[in-house]
Amino acid sequence: MRGLKLLLVVLLLAGCAQPPPKDDSLYRDLGERAGINRIVEGMLLNIAHDPRIVERFRKIDIQRLRDKLVEQFCVEAGGPCVYTGDTMAESHKGQNVSRSDFNALVEDLIAAMDTQGIPVPVQNRLIARLAPMRGEVIQH
Repeated sequence: MRGLKLLLVVLLLAGCAQPPPKDDSLYRDLGERAGINRIVEGMLLNIAHDPRIVERFRKIDIQRLRDKLVEQFCVEAGGPCVYTGDTMAESHKGQNVSRSDFNALVEDLIAAMDTQGIPVPVQNRLIARLAPMRGEVIQH
């Protein structure tokens, strides 16, 4: 049920572009770089065991994906990082990502944050920062 509430937050915020964070409080609340690393690694492990979407990641360089996700989460959380990857639109072009694929990934992220003991309000803040990218990832 909690995951569904967070998905609703994602859907509601998906169209709302946000300026860069003005402070690093979310970055600190996520455990800084080490905490973000653990969240991303947990999410990738969850994806590896998620029959809904694991096949989408079979031919992807997981180490590079991990590094780019850590950079992206760090930037979105207000941390001292620089994102060096492609845009979401470029990196997902032609992959035909569906809403259900996207929602499965969000659920895997939420489960990783739960495992790390990240409080739900902090989870919601990160998801709100990431939600505007949804439109660049899902193929309509």
